[in-house]
Amino acid sequence: MSIIFQKIMLEEIGQIVTGKTPSSNVIGAFSSSGIPFVTPKDMDGRRWIETTERYLSEAGRQSLKNYLVPKDSVAVSCIGSDMGKAILLKKDSVTNQQINTIIVDASKHNPKYIYYVLSLKQEELKSIAGGSATPILNKGHFSKVVIELPDKVDQDNIVQVLDSLDCKIELNNQINQNLESMAQAIFKSWFIDFEPVRAKIAAKQEGKDTELAAMCAISGKSEAELKQMAEDDLAELQETASLFPDELVESELGEVPKGWEVNSLGNICNFTPGSAFKPEYQGQTQGEIPFIKVSDMNLNGNEIFIVKANNYIDSSLQKERKFKLHEEGATVFAKIGVALISNRRRVLTMPTIIDNNMMSASPLKGLSTPYYLYLLLKTIDFNTLVSGTALPYLNVSDLRKILIVHPIINLLNKFELMANPLLQKIKLNSMQCEGLVTLRDNLLPKLLSGEIDASVLNGEHG
Repeated sequence: MSIIFQKIMLEEIGQIVTGKTPSSNVIGAFSSSGIPFVTPKDMDGRRWIETTERYLSEAGRQSLKNYLVPKDSVAVSCIGSDMGKAILLKKDSVTNQQINTIIVDASKHNPKYIYYVLSLKQEELKSIAGGSATPILNKGHFSKVVIELPDKVDQDNIVQVLDSLDCKIELNNQINQNLESMAQAIFKSWFIDFEPVRAKIAAKQEGKDTELAAMCAISGKSEAELKQMAEDDLAELQETASLFPDELVESELGEVPKGWEVNSLGNICNFTPGSAFKPEYQGQTQGEIPFIKVSDMNLNGNEIFIVKANNYIDSSLQKERKFKLHEEGATVFAKIGVALISNRRRVLTMPTIIDNNMMSASPLKGLSTPYYLYLLLKTIDFNTLVSGTALPYLNVSDLRKILIVHPIINLLNKFELMANPLLQKIKLNSMQCEGLVTLRDNLLPKLLSGEIDASVLNGEHG
């Protein structure tokens, strides 16, 4: 059965509210918690906005109580070059004046459906705003934007399909964040806080079993819980504990575990710059070698691995142009511009060409390992190494000179064995997310146009 669509203006869908920023006269308007204060900067690719860079205190909320919009409203950025982004509000929120929000009449329309429709309208909204240096879509013009909507039953059916895909993507991303937190916690415990070493030192001073103390520190288990472990796992844990010394010694970086050395970052990895990206490669998808740019570092919310690129080239062109292939397992990062300031790091999942605005760090065999290096680089704030004001760039010679506390290679190998299952699971989840994103993006326009019947996909018809 074909879906019947009706043209309707946004102002007919629900109340539209343009946000506002608290007056400078309001003392302590912002807080570290409270009512989310949404700005276009928070519209970073998420479907739902629950956490924001800033929140309103009670004083801030009171000063803008007429601008509070309820959860499940649809917010759209309406000013600037990046205008037209749509998001859903997870909580009651206030937005700034760059955002118009539709408080959807949920008795007539599904808020998620309105979000999906507007998510495809970014270019159209930009064109309505005009081509000025700072395009603005004011409330009056935004209210009169016309979209096509089916009845609520059809909206609900379509949302059921798209929402199930988005929920799985969001769940995978949440699992990945938890897994990365686990890997980071192990890294911090071993290589930043030296917890197994400190546990041994404390046990030695108390005349207790130093190895057992380290085993408890590494596993997070009590001595009683250790006795319940399988024999092989216990032996593996004991072997790991034996690699940590029971003494800290003074160094130029303060106290460090005995036997570890202070080394410079440039001595444990290779830093390699990227290649010049030309317009002729833009949008090519047929080649087998990814050619990534800085923008690929945040595709679909992937926080660790680059599993997809926007541009590919074939191997013959790579050889002809002598483009450097950066190895699988290398960590890549921006070396110039705004992305540098954001301190993003990503790990390559295949040999890849990178843009000359980027750089890779690959571990030197016997001195470093891929995941150790990735997590080590995440602890370094590149902003401390930035030169230039108009266009910040990374001073790589300073990066190479950064001093680190460098453990023995046997311990690095042990860490890699522990971190590897966590990171591999993240990689698999990220790859699954890419497939789900592709499926959702292909279905989205076809479902919204009625080309595909959502009720069939939901199994409502035989």
